[in-house]
Amino acid sequence: MKTITIATRASKLALWQAYHIKEKIETTHSDIRVELNEITSRGDKILDRPLALIGGKGHFTKELEDEMLLGNADLAVHSLKDVPTFIPDGLELVAITKRQDQSDLFLSHKYSSFEELPKGAIVGTTSLRRRMQLLRRRPDLKVKDLRGNVNTRLRKLSEGQYDAIILAYIGLARLDLIKDVPYTQKLEWMIPPMGQASLGIEIVRENKLAREISMELDDANTHLCTDIERDFISVIGAGCSAPVAINARIIDDNINLRAMLGYSDGSKILYEEQTIDLNDPKDAGKHLANKMIKDGALELLKGAEDRAFKDERPERI
Repeated sequence: MKTITIATRASKLALWQAYHIKEKIETTHSDIRVELNEITSRGDKILDRPLALIGGKGHFTKELEDEMLLGNADLAVHSLKDVPTFIPDGLELVAITKRQDQSDLFLSHKYSSFEELPKGAIVGTTSLRRRMQLLRRRPDLKVKDLRGNVNTRLRKLSEGQYDAIILAYIGLARLDLIKDVPYTQKLEWMIPPMGQASLGIEIVRENKLAREISMELDDANTHLCTDIERDFISVIGAGCSAPVAINARIIDDNINLRAMLGYSDGSKILYEEQTIDLNDPKDAGKHLANKMIKDGALELLKGAEDRAFKDERPERI
């Protein structure tokens, strides 16, 4: 019997994702046994500072990639939104699973909806993308940093440290945690980040078996849309310290493409929406990024980066 080893983070959500892929592989291939190599990433260890201050989302993937390069794993399963656009030599992002519900979710023990939050309410999120969109719509709110795993964040909400928090719907749904919160609301107006609600499967490039079974899990439409999103991020050059939302979705015979970037306090925003022919999507993400660059995106992102978490940065002597 052949063996495939999956590198995965050790968090509950990451393990759900890895076991989900393990089950799919073993159901289809009775001659393959799938093992997990569980790793606690640096991004999971440092919970007292925003990701932007510890180097960004690459800290959720680097250790997994290192294990593959050392020969200790054949593939890795990632939340695609955590995968940087740069992939190390010797590895390849080959498959994207079918995208699920991309919504951001409002959660509260006190208020039934986002609209019912009183002036000055404390809303928890570490995402600069969410912060930007929240404060653009409600500049009266106080947005407070929120770190920790999903259960820790929900505990902080139940303890009353926040009037509401914003999390990705899909993670809560996969762990069956939405039922534990009295009030929830999908924020349909909030634009998701690159790759939200999709899993990315990264392999050792020369591993033919890993490539073959991974490609069986690829969803062509999701791959197309997320490639557009990743191309946009690559050209814009946005990191974790820059509030950027980008989403491509197929509607009938077109691709609807929305992008927003700006200051995390919502005071300066650049927004663009385009409709692209599904049969001619070539370089759509790159074209949109270049258009926004001409409109001043890079200057806006530089200003946003200088302002992001400025109260949490140590003063230079």
